[in-house]
Amino acid sequence: MAEKPRREVAAPQRPEADDLSAEVRRSLESVVSLQAEIPEDAFTAPVLGVKRAGSGVAIDDDGLVLTIGYLITEAETIWLTTPEGRLVPAHPLAIDQESGLGLAQALDRLGLPAVPLGRSQDAQVGDPVVIASGGRRQFVEAEIVAKHEFAGYWEYLLDEAIFTAPAHPFWGGAGLFAGDGRLIGIGSLHVESAGGQDVPSDVNMIVPIDLLPPLTAQLRASGRIDKPARPWIGVYSAESEGRIVIAGVADRGPAAAAGLRRGDIVAAVGEAAVGSLADLYRGMWARGPAGVEIPIEVVRDGRSVWLRVRSVERSANFKRPRLH
Repeated sequence: MAEKPRREVAAPQRPEADDLSAEVRRSLESVVSLQAEIPEDAFTAPVLGVKRAGSGVAIDDDGLVLTIGYLITEAETIWLTTPEGRLVPAHPLAIDQESGLGLAQALDRLGLPAVPLGRSQDAQVGDPVVIASGGRRQFVEAEIVAKHEFAGYWEYLLDEAIFTAPAHPFWGGAGLFAGDGRLIGIGSLHVESAGGQDVPSDVNMIVPIDLLPPLTAQLRASGRIDKPARPWIGVYSAESEGRIVIAGVADRGPAAAAGLRRGDIVAAVGEAAVGSLADLYRGMWARGPAGVEIPIEVVRDGRSVWLRVRSVERSANFKRPRLH
């Protein structure tokens, strides 16, 4: 196993914690920091790096830690740091590609209580919340400023994400807690805007906790969801002036093999016109499970070009974690 990461000396808890409810303060004790090391030849290494750091939240009494999946994707080594500064090795148990959530299993006793899960569907815009990261017990008292669809450039879509402000500076895997201390989401991104009028800029995008319970039993048992994987083609796309533009293609992905290029404008998937990232993704996923051929119309140099892309399962490119 790799050398243990250097342990940071925990700063004393901030005085503002006294203003939090007893339930929230108790939940903060189960937030851990997380460090992961990824092989240099891993598929995600060029984009996400080989050393990743963030947070996680203990969700059962046996060391199961919920985090954001990109932190532990293809991880060879994971170390968790408890609020008391104790280092505990962990194994990447499972990643759900649809929600983006990840589970890590501590390989030694964490000694942390399970955080109770709330219901993100009950959270309302305007509700006060606390976003907490591990390591130095850093937290931000925030507010839910929006709840709506979120489409990411990496073939990712949430029907309803949670957006909070002010933004936490260490958002990856941070826990989002309601006033009663229940976990209602996991930090994923820092984005410039949640969209809409009178909504602050500089916000965090949070994955709702309601996406977890239907998956937990299957993830723990087999490390994957017992249903066909969505098709993935390996494009990075952006919305620009009402058009969907290919900003890049994965070097070893199906899109590159089929001839999609940076700068192509996506016009349609099959018979369905594409006017947003959500249209593109839903159009691809509606064709069938991973492995299906996806017909895509692009506009290139002012001309319509049809390409047929043989999709794959996203995780087929990933290195499998080694059991310790």
